Amino acid sequence: MQYVSTRGGAPKLQFEDVVIAGLASDGGLYVPEEYPVFTPEKIASFAGLSYEDLFLEVTRPFIDGAIPEDILKKIIHESYSGFRHRAIAPLKQIGNQEFVLELFHGPTLAFKDFALQFLGRVFDYILNKRKQDVVIVGATSGDTGSAAIEGCRHSKHVQIFIMHPHKRVSDVQRRQMTTVLADNVHNIALEGNFDDCQQIVKELFADQSFLNGKQLVAVNSINWCRIMAQIVYYFYASLQIGTPSKGIAFSVPTGNFGDIFAGYIAYKMGLPIKQLIIATNKNDILHRFLENNDYSRGTLSHSLSPSMDIQVSSNFERLLFDLYENDGAFIDNLMKNFKTSSLQIDQHRLEQARSIFSSQNVSDEDTQTTIKNIYKQTGELLDPHTAIGVYAAKVKRKYNEIPMVTLATAHPAKFSEAIEKAGLEAAELPNNLANLHTSEEKYQVAPNDIEAIKKIILG
Repeated sequence: MQYVSTRGGAPKLQFEDVVIAGLASDGGLYVPEEYPVFTPEKIASFAGLSYEDLFLEVTRPFIDGAIPEDILKKIIHESYSGFRHRAIAPLKQIGNQEFVLELFHGPTLAFKDFALQFLGRVFDYILNKRKQDVVIVGATSGDTGSAAIEGCRHSKHVQIFIMHPHKRVSDVQRRQMTTVLADNVHNIALEGNFDDCQQIVKELFADQSFLNGKQLVAVNSINWCRIMAQIVYYFYASLQIGTPSKGIAFSVPTGNFGDIFAGYIAYKMGLPIKQLIIATNKNDILHRFLENNDYSRGTLSHSLSPSMDIQVSSNFERLLFDLYENDGAFIDNLMKNFKTSSLQIDQHRLEQARSIFSSQNVSDEDTQTTIKNIYKQTGELLDPHTAIGVYAAKVKRKYNEIPMVTLATAHPAKFSEAIEKAGLEAAELPNNLANLHTSEEKYQVAPNDIEAIKKIILG
């Protein structure tokens, strides 16, 4: 399988080179030249597979022999052997045909573990094979950083630099990153917001000459391998419920559009998804786009769901590329114009997006009420991001006769402020993180300036 850039000006690459490249040389994002499609019979044949075996089946067409199958099976097993629940991604029913898919049983208590435990080991395989050292640079709104560090810190071939917005992530999120004291892990608290962190990462990738020959590698969801790994749990949820042929709907708390774009790919691959709900907080650029064809930057606001405090959603470009039938030159021009103005698309393409996507923005007040009500009704304690997904599912659900699955993206213990504001007692951290609040931290505060970040990376 070959991969192409969403902006049409970069060379086509195979899987291994796409993983290492991250961002395309023309500033675009890599996607498969075409998506594989499974027949209904093929999807039905996946019933009863373990998560690891399903992962192999779903991702095999994308990897396309780049990793020998015996090694790939070992990588998959090692990626998920540390998850605390035997089902890896268990489903909990919270109402009539309403479910949450718990994606927080990995080592850092967030859905990012599903991709980054795998990506870290794929990095290791490729870099060992190439005898290559690289520099990982990432931006995080809270969860990507700790998952990336956990997935990559053991590699002798990488130095990891993770930027998070200073004082704009939860204490647990920060400490999960900053208490890792490994010599190859470097945490940077940027005096800005997540969009500032993300913009610096993009600029660093655009001009890597300051590294004097070393290569930058991306762990953000601009890296195709992350999106690919997340496709699997959409198939898994449908198969667990046992009705893949009858249809299913998903509500996805999302800021950077990567998690829900993985669901869109599952839909393109033949999974009969009838509705994908984009659930956002008050930083609602994606909701404004789908409702009003208005993809424009607003003022970034701090919320009780900090992992979604994002105004520019990187992976949205991948959807635009698909809607415009892989017209890279058009997308290149569209994204260049977006730097100085808002973005609108043709009405018929907007309607095409609306045929599968719905959206809802959710206030902090409604988030708190949802946390409180779901706990009262079911005994399940939701983190604020998941609560946004559940609220959006109730408001925008189109089909009562098919299952509605909300992705539970993080453990509630990571967001005690939101839980306590809902009038409930904060959840306790799992045993493996019991000492998190008393552990030594290591990070540095840096100005929102790319030259300052380059100096930190160069040491």
